[in-house]
Amino acid sequence: MQAEQQLPMTTRRLFLKHVAVPNEHGSWVFLFSPLLIGLFVGGNFSWASVLFIASALSAFMLRQPVTILVKILSKRRPRSEMSAAVFWISAYSVIGLGALTGLIMMGYFSLLYLVVPALPVFGWHLWLVSRRSERRQVAVEIAGSGALALTAPAAYWIGVGDYDPVGWLLWGLTWIQAAVSIYYAYLRLEQRTWKEVPSVSLRWQAGRAVIAAATTSLLLVILLQIFTIVPALLPLAYAIQWLETIYGTFKPAVKVKPTLIGLRQLFVSTFFTIVFILTWVLS
Repeated sequence: MQAEQQLPMTTRRLFLKHVAVPNEHGSWVFLFSPLLIGLFVGGNFSWASVLFIASALSAFMLRQPVTILVKILSKRRPRSEMSAAVFWISAYSVIGLGALTGLIMMGYFSLLYLVVPALPVFGWHLWLVSRRSERRQVAVEIAGSGALALTAPAAYWIGVGDYDPVGWLLWGLTWIQAAVSIYYAYLRLEQRTWKEVPSVSLRWQAGRAVIAAATTSLLLVILLQIFTIVPALLPLAYAIQWLETIYGTFKPAVKVKPTLIGLRQLFVSTFFTIVFILTWVLS
């Protein structure tokens, strides 16, 4: 903080943390989990992988200053933040386009097709921001996690050096985990508003839909394992979220701080990512 205060006023107006860095801390795992899975399952880390990481991070970071810009234009943020928003939009765009250009020159032009489904999701988010309706939009968050999960097939294809249908399998597998974790997080946030722990039957009613989603994802992976489409031990990764969902349903987060809820889910998602990679790579 003192270092920031020592900067010239013009520089301080540009280096505003809330403009440069996404403030939804839980969203980072929806980028890094599929990205790391794609990189490790692909098995070959190269300069193309470095460029892809740079482009993916730039695109992810770009969302924040663009959102701030829309809020400024919607008169939700002061116009004094305009210069910072434009600066960071420009910086992330230059880095992202530079890395993407490098990938195209290496022959990975087909990766551009993965940008197409992400654009309408981003546009949907910005439209909601302009209408002051972006908060607690489960559908948008799940769609957004699906767009971020596209980093899994992209990183995998770079690793194996060519298109492979397994990339789409990785996309689906990482997306269903993200969707269930988002759905579960909303249950936990709802629980924290309860005045007291309700009866077991009421806890079950509140959480049964989330349990059904977690159970469905686990059974789907087990079915894929039975048909030898995925490694034999991969269901263990999905059992982590399933067990957490059972626990969270019957051990509600009454009056628990949102930060603690987020940290716990971050741990669960990180554990899932590690187990996924180990069960796949070591199979």
